[in-house]
Amino acid sequence: MAAATAPGPKASPGESGGPAASSLSMERIQSLTDLADLEAAYSRLCEEEKVVQEELDALLEQQSTIENKMVALHRMGPNLQLIEGDAQQLAGMITFTCNLAENVSSKVRQLDLAKNRLYQAIQRADDILDLKFCMDGVQTALRNEDYEQAAAHIHRYLSLDKSVIELSRQGKEGGIIDANLKLLQEAEQRLKTIVTEKFDTAMKQGDLPQVERFFKIFPLLGLHEEGLSKFSEYLCKQVANKAEENLQLVMGTDMSDRRAAVIFADTLTLLFEGIARIVETHQPIVETYYGPGRLYTLIKHLQVECDKQVEKVVDKFMKERDYHRQFQQVQNSMMRSSSAEKIEPRELDPILTEVTLMNARSELYLRFIKRRIIADFEVGDAMASEEVKQEHQKYLDKLLNNCLLSCTMQELIGYYITMEEYFMRETVNKAVAMDSYEKGQLTSSMVDDVFYIVKKCIGRALSSSSIDCLCAMINHSTTELESDFREVLYNKLKQGFPATTFQDFQRGVTSAVNIMHSSLQQGKFDTKGIESTDEAKQSFLSDCSKLLSQGFGGEQAQAKIESCLSDMAAVSNKFRDLLQEGLNELNSTAIKPQVKPWINLFLSVSHNIEEEEFSDYEANDPWVQQFIVNLEQQMTEFKAGLSPVIYDTLTGLMTSLIAIELEKVLLKSTFSRLGGLQFDKELRSLIAYLTTVTTWTIRDKFARLSQMATILNLERVTEILDYWGPNSGPLTWRLTPAEVRQVLALRIDFRSEDIKRLRL
Repeated sequence: MAAATAPGPKASPGESGGPAASSLSMERIQSLTDLADLEAAYSRLCEEEKVVQEELDALLEQQSTIENKMVALHRMGPNLQLIEGDAQQLAGMITFTCNLAENVSSKVRQLDLAKNRLYQAIQRADDILDLKFCMDGVQTALRNEDYEQAAAHIHRYLSLDKSVIELSRQGKEGGIIDANLKLLQEAEQRLKTIVTEKFDTAMKQGDLPQVERFFKIFPLLGLHEEGLSKFSEYLCKQVANKAEENLQLVMGTDMSDRRAAVIFADTLTLLFEGIARIVETHQPIVETYYGPGRLYTLIKHLQVECDKQVEKVVDKFMKERDYHRQFQQVQNSMMRSSSAEKIEPRELDPILTEVTLMNARSELYLRFIKRRIIADFEVGDAMASEEVKQEHQKYLDKLLNNCLLSCTMQELIGYYITMEEYFMRETVNKAVAMDSYEKGQLTSSMVDDVFYIVKKCIGRALSSSSIDCLCAMINHSTTELESDFREVLYNKLKQGFPATTFQDFQRGVTSAVNIMHSSLQQGKFDTKGIESTDEAKQSFLSDCSKLLSQGFGGEQAQAKIESCLSDMAAVSNKFRDLLQEGLNELNSTAIKPQVKPWINLFLSVSHNIEEEEFSDYEANDPWVQQFIVNLEQQMTEFKAGLSPVIYDTLTGLMTSLIAIELEKVLLKSTFSRLGGLQFDKELRSLIAYLTTVTTWTIRDKFARLSQMATILNLERVTEILDYWGPNSGPLTWRLTPAEVRQVLALRIDFRSEDIKRLRL
C-alpha cells in the first residue's frame, strides 16, 4: 500500500491547476480501495509524470534564450519611455492641428455658402434684368419687324433658369415679374405665328432668301423639328418641280439624239445631282443654326420626295422601253427553249446598258447620302452613349435599305440579271453558229467572239456597282463556258482533228483566264500564259477595288467576288484538260502510226558490226539521219498550223512516244562493242535534234535510253560496277538490276554466266 500511495504527492501540481495537472483528482485516488484500480491509477500517474518531466526539460532548455530576451527588453526600457513622450507630444500636435483645420474648414464652408448665395443673388438680379430687357427688346423688335432680334430675345428668355424666375415671383416684385412673363409669353406666341406665316408666304412665292431667313429663326424659338419639316417641304417642292420639268424634256427627246439610249439614266442622274447639291448647299446652315445630328431629319424628308420622283421615272422607263414585256418574253424563251417568238439579243443591248447605268447612279447617290449622314452623326454623337450611336446606325440602315429607291433598283437588277443571261447565251449561240475560219488564222472566229461576249456581260455587270449583280453574272458566265461552250468544243473534237480545233481549245484556256484580266477593256485579248489564273484573278479584283473601296460590301463583298472568280479560274483547268485529251488522241492516232514504222526500221539495221561496218555507218548513216528528216517533215506541217504553246505540248508528247518505242526496239536488237558505240552516236544525234525543236527539257525523257547506251558501250561485264551503287556518284539510275542484266545480255560478246554473277 505504501508503494501504491507513494506517488500521491506528485498529484499536487494537478490541484494547483498548473499546465501539467493530472487527469486523476486527489479525491478520486483516496476513494480507491481495490488493488487493481490502485495499480492502474499508479501506472497512469507515472506516465503523466514522464510527460510533465519532458515538458519541464523542454522549458529548461529555453531558459537561456528567454533570459537573453528579457535582458534585451530591459535595455529597451529607457528608449520606450522616450518614444512614449514623443508620441504624446505628436498626439498633442495632431489634436491641435485637427482643431485648427476644423475651425478653418467651417469658416471656408461659410464663405462658400455666402459666395453661392451671392452668385444666386447676382444670377437672380441678372435674370430679372434680362427678363425686363427681353420684354422691352422683343416689343421694340416686333414693332420694327426685326424678327431676328425678337427671336434672339425670346431665345434668351427661354434659356433663363425657370427655378430662379419662380423664386423671383415669390418676392416683393412678384407682380411685376408675372406681368413681364405674361407679356413675353404672348410675344413668343405672336412671334411664332408671324414666323410661320412669313415662312409659308415666302415658300409660296419661291423667295429663297426669305425662306432661309425665317428658317434660321425657328431654332431660336425652340421649333427645330417644325423648322426642318417646313424647310424640307419647300426643298421637296423645288426637287419635284425640277424633276417634272426634266421628265417632260425626256418625253420630248428625239430618238435620234446621241443620249436617247440612256435618257432615263440621265434623268435619274439629274434628280440625284439636284438633291446632292441641295444637301451640300444647306448642310452648313443646318449645322450652324440647328446643331449637329439634325441633317438626318432633312435628308429623310428629301428621300421621301426622291422616292416619289424615282418611281415616276422608272414607271416611264418601264412603259417607254417596254421593259416588263421584254422580261416576260425572255423568261418564256428561256423556259421553253424554243425558237418561236424569241427576242433578238441586239434589242436588249441598249436597255441592259441603261439599267446598269441607272443602278450605278443610284448607288453613287446612296453612298453620298450615307457619307453625309455618318459625318453629321459622328459630330453629334461625340459624347453620346453606345446605345444612342447604335440607334442612329439603325436609323441610317433603315433609311438606305428600305427606301423605295433601293427596292426599285433591286427589282430592276433582278430583271436585268435574267435578261443579261439570256443576252449572253443567245449571242454565244449565234457566235458558235456563225463560226468561220480564215486562212492564215490559228483560231476560228467563234472563240474570240464568245469570250468577247462573256467579257462584255461581266464588264456591264461590274459597271452597275452592284456586288450581287456582278457575282450573279460571273456565275452565269462560268456556267456558260463550263457547260455549253465546252460541249461545243468537245463535239468538234469528236468530229476529227483539224488543226483549228486545237487552237480553239488553247484560245479557250487562255481566254478563260484573260476574261478576268481584261474584264473592263474592249478588243483583243492579251496572250497570257495558261498558268496565270491567280495573277489574272488578282488583276480582276483590282478592277473591282474602286467599287469595294467606296464602302459597298466591304470584306464580305471581296470574299464573294474571290469565290466566284475561283470558280471561273477552274473553267480554265477544264479547258486545259480537254486540250490535253485532244492532243493525246492526236498523238496516238496521227503521229504514232507514222513514227512507229520509222523507229521499227532500227531493227533492219544490224548493230552486231565490226570495224569495217562501223566505218561504213559513219560515212553513210543507216537509220537516224533519215529518221530525223522524216520527223522534221512531219513536225513542219504541224508547226505551220499550230500555236507555239500547242506545238510545244505536241512535241513533248511525240518525244515521250519516241523514247518509249525506241526502247522497245532496242531490247529486240543485239549489239557488238562497236554496235553499242554506233547506237550511242545515233541517240546523241536524235537528242540534239529534238532539243532544237522544243522548249521542253527532253534529256529526262531519254534518261533510260542514255543509260542503256552507256551499258552497251562497256568493255567488260564487271565494268558496270564502276557506275553502280556507291560508285554511281551524281548519276541516278532509272534502270532496275533486272533491266541492267537484260541490256547487258544484248551484247553478244558478254557471257550470260558473267552477267548472272553480278551483284547489283
